[in-house]
Amino acid sequence: MSEQEMPEPTGPHGGHHALDVARAHGVTTIFTLSGAHVFPMYDAAVTTDDPMPIIDVRHEPSAVFAAEAIGKLTRTPGLAVLTAGPGVTNGVSPIAQAHFSGAPLVVVGGRAPAATWGSGTLQELDHPPIVESVTKSARTAGSLTEIAPAVDEAFTAARSSHRGPTFVDIPMDVFFSNGPVEHTASGEATVVEPDPDDIARVAALLAQSHRPVLVLGSDVWSDHADEAALRFVEGSGIPVVANGMGRGVVPGGHPLLVTKARSPALGTCDLAIVAGTPLDFRLGFGRFGGKDGAPAATTVHLADSPGQVSSHAELGASAAGDLCTLFDALLEALQSQQRRPDWSTWTDQLQQTVTGAVERDKALLGAEADPIHPARIYGELLPRLDDDAVVIGDGGDFVSFAGKFVEPRRPGGWLDPGPYGCLGAGLGAAMAARIARPSSQIVLLLGDGAAGMSLIDVDTLVRHNLPVVMIVGNNSAWGLEKAPMQMLYGYDVAADLAPSTRYDQVVTALGGGGEMVTDPRQIGPAIDRAFASGIPYLVNVMTDVNAQYPRATMGV
Repeated sequence: MSEQEMPEPTGPHGGHHALDVARAHGVTTIFTLSGAHVFPMYDAAVTTDDPMPIIDVRHEPSAVFAAEAIGKLTRTPGLAVLTAGPGVTNGVSPIAQAHFSGAPLVVVGGRAPAATWGSGTLQELDHPPIVESVTKSARTAGSLTEIAPAVDEAFTAARSSHRGPTFVDIPMDVFFSNGPVEHTASGEATVVEPDPDDIARVAALLAQSHRPVLVLGSDVWSDHADEAALRFVEGSGIPVVANGMGRGVVPGGHPLLVTKARSPALGTCDLAIVAGTPLDFRLGFGRFGGKDGAPAATTVHLADSPGQVSSHAELGASAAGDLCTLFDALLEALQSQQRRPDWSTWTDQLQQTVTGAVERDKALLGAEADPIHPARIYGELLPRLDDDAVVIGDGGDFVSFAGKFVEPRRPGGWLDPGPYGCLGAGLGAAMAARIARPSSQIVLLLGDGAAGMSLIDVDTLVRHNLPVVMIVGNNSAWGLEKAPMQMLYGYDVAADLAPSTRYDQVVTALGGGGEMVTDPRQIGPAIDRAFASGIPYLVNVMTDVNAQYPRATMGV
């Protein structure tokens, strides 16, 4: 048959099948690094009547980190599109981060052609077995008619409690083939209703408690329960410690927010209610109380789905399900108890500790030390942050100081790697934050080690006109490793970086702006210039390698 006699393709190609479903689930941006295996997705994005923006990065991890951050910030799954083979394997660490963070994320991968599978074509690799341990689902859409339902199932699973990443790969020849779409995206996430008896048991423990504390974690935000959680806190009067994206649910400065009194709150409470976060190393694996002569506390775990309730900790009670429903029902159950607890004395004690911590912090936040103490950076940054600023942490010791000093005034304004501790996520998260919050200040806090992992993607910020303020705490070392190794062995190796590296000049060379700061009095003016620049701008602050964050755990 001659070329002129070839029949015209009938129906949209596989890229349209996938993208139409993604759009129905709320996707507005594709994050990717160009690869021929996934060209149909790009064609579908640019040839539709309503084109979808494509943010193309310099290294695949940034694309997945960006899509993960979209999921965290918007609570709608982000979409990363990765070419076959190394494109997918480069995305495995960010997928794992989304898994441990409970972030809604869908990754669509290219795949070597089905017709030639097994013959050694370019980048031929069976991806699902590689990612299945860190995804809610991982499958191959082996035919054109499978694409839409497979992508729909991936989005539905990603956005259903407990949220997390999903993966679908599509063979190249299937992706490029044409045919009608016979599947309509459901767009509905599954919701788990909490058991009223479980809530009653938690309420009874709470009513009997004299020194309770509530820990609010990331799933409180992800489950759209931030307003319900605040209603519960203010209606019950329980003091709160914030964790992860639970920061800002109770605004910074609120009289019931006692994160700055975390140690006595968790160490001397008689009841710890942990909501929306695992009982992992960040929370003593679920063991509370027992300090300063206090007995061990009772632990209660509230989770967004039954599978997230701790199986290793000794629990006095637990409840699982939609956290918004759970908080409102718990408040109602508490108010119906015969004993109406009064925790004002306990809360006052914790607030006195908070006040003392704030006073002690002032010395560090205003430190005139040479070399610069990293806390001084936060002393200059905090008064310059708007209430709706998004602060992103990507680093070890330097970002640990951020966790100590930054208390967002609104929910959804804090991003960090979560319990997986994956560095290099910052540039991708910054892209996502600028897209998701176009009118907000976006501040990316980078350790110099983390900066070296992804700073080339400033090029992406510049090409796509995504202005972000970046601040590097540059102590010329892997500080999170240097001090522990010295403690263990009396020396350290593989912990030093080149002294005073000019990361600001890297950003300038890529089309952004930047400057180096060695005088603490110049930090504030440099941050002002960064905010005023309207471009990606990096403030590179030389800090004291010996000013280490005082941590109580190494995470093991």
